[in-house]
Amino acid sequence: MRLKGAGHMAIVALRILPFIGHVYALDLDVNSQESIKDAGSTAAYNMMTWYKQNGTDNPGFISRSWWTGAALFLACLNYWHATNDTTYNEDVSIGLQHQGGAGGDYMPSWAIGVGNDDQMFWGLAAITAAEYKFPNRPSGDTWLTLAEGVFNDQKSSDGKGWDTTICGGGLRWQKEIWQSGYTMKNAVSNGGFFMLAARLAWYTQEEEYATWAEKVWDWSTSVNLVNNETWAVADSVRQGTGGPNGCTLPDHTRWTYNYGTYLSGAGYMYAYTNDTKWLDITNNLLDSLFTTFFLPEHGGVITDWRCEAVGQCYKDANGPLFKGLTVSWLSDIALIIPSLREKILPKLQVSAEGAAKSCTGDGKDLCGNRWYGGYDGQNSMENAISGSQMMSAVMLKFLGSSSKPVSTATGGNGSSDPNAGTRGEVGICCVASYHNGR
Repeated sequence: MRLKGAGHMAIVALRILPFIGHVYALDLDVNSQESIKDAGSTAAYNMMTWYKQNGTDNPGFISRSWWTGAALFLACLNYWHATNDTTYNEDVSIGLQHQGGAGGDYMPSWAIGVGNDDQMFWGLAAITAAEYKFPNRPSGDTWLTLAEGVFNDQKSSDGKGWDTTICGGGLRWQKEIWQSGYTMKNAVSNGGFFMLAARLAWYTQEEEYATWAEKVWDWSTSVNLVNNETWAVADSVRQGTGGPNGCTLPDHTRWTYNYGTYLSGAGYMYAYTNDTKWLDITNNLLDSLFTTFFLPEHGGVITDWRCEAVGQCYKDANGPLFKGLTVSWLSDIALIIPSLREKILPKLQVSAEGAAKSCTGDGKDLCGNRWYGGYDGQNSMENAISGSQMMSAVMLKFLGSSSKPVSTATGGNGSSDPNAGTRGEVGICCVASYHNGR
C-alpha cells in the first residue's frame, strides 16, 4: 500500500522539507497508472484523516450530516476498486453494515430525520459493494440484502416511500411530515431510487426491479423532473398548480448529481435490457451533463457552478460531494457500456488534471472545492471525498473488462434476505444531523 510504502514515505518526506516559495499540487499524469495511483493514495489518505468513527460504538455515523458516511464509504470502495489497495476496507466493512440498522434498510434508530435521498445513498453504497465483489461480513446482512432493504422501504406505500397522493407518484424528499422538505419531490431522491432499482435489476437479473425503474423514469418525465426533449434535469417539484399531475412547475436549479443519478440508472437499464431506448437516453443525458457542467470557461473541468461561483458549496456540507459522486458514476457507466468509454474518459482526464492542480492546500496536497483556478482554501471532509473520487474515476483508462461491475450472472453473490426493509427497527438512540437543504 502506498501510504506505508517507499513511494508514500517519499511524498511525506518532501512535504516536510522547507521549500519556501514553491507551491505543491498532487503530482498527476493521467496517462500513467502509477502516477494516478500515487495521487489517489494521497487523496484517500487526506480523506480518511477526517474519519474518527472507526473504533467507536457507532462506526460509520457522521453527526454533521449522516449521509456523508455513505459518500465516504463509496469513495473508499471506488479507491479499492481502482487500485486494489485494501487499507481502508475493514473500516468500510464494519461501518457500512452497522449503519444498516436492525431493519436492514439504513433506517437505524439513531438516524432521526432521514430523507429518502439520505437513505438512498447508503443503499447505493451497499449495491456498489456487491457489484465490486467487496467481501461480505462473516455474519449479518450481505451488501445485497442491505441494498434490497432500501429498495423495499422506498417502494412501500406507508406514507414514507412511493407516494401517489400528490403529483401522481414519486418519493418525497423527506420521510416525516414535520420536516421542511416533506412537500417536495426532488430529483436526487427519485433519480437515486431509479438508479438503485436499475442496478438491482442488473445485479439480480430480476424483472421486478426493472419494472420499478421504468415506473420511476416514466413518472419523472411526466412531471418534467427530467425533460426528455431538452434533457435538462430539474431539482424538484411540489404540490401546486401550473405543472403536470397537480404539481408546480419544476425548480430548474441545476446540480451535477441530479443528472448523474438518472444518467447512471439509464446506463444500467441498457446493460440489463440491451434495449437501444436506454442507450439513447444515456447518450442524451450524458451530452446534457457535459454541456451543463463541463464548461469551457472553467477549462472543461466539472463544476457545480450554482454554488461554486459564489463560494457557497460548503454552506450545508452537501454541495462539495455532488460532483465527486457524479464522476464516479461516469466511470462505472464507461465500464458497463464500453462503447461510451472514449466519450467519457477525456472529460474525466481534464477534470482530474484540474483537481490535481487545485490540491495545494496547507502544503499537504489538500483539495478545496473548485477544481479550477488553484486552491480556494475550502478544505473540508466533503472536498477531500470528492478529490479522492476524482482520482479513482480517472483510473478508468487502465481498468479492463475484469473491473466491470458484476451481476449474479457474472459471479456476484446473490445471497440476500427478501424481507429486508420490513423487519422493523427497535429502540431510540441519538438524533442525527440530516441533509436538509442545499
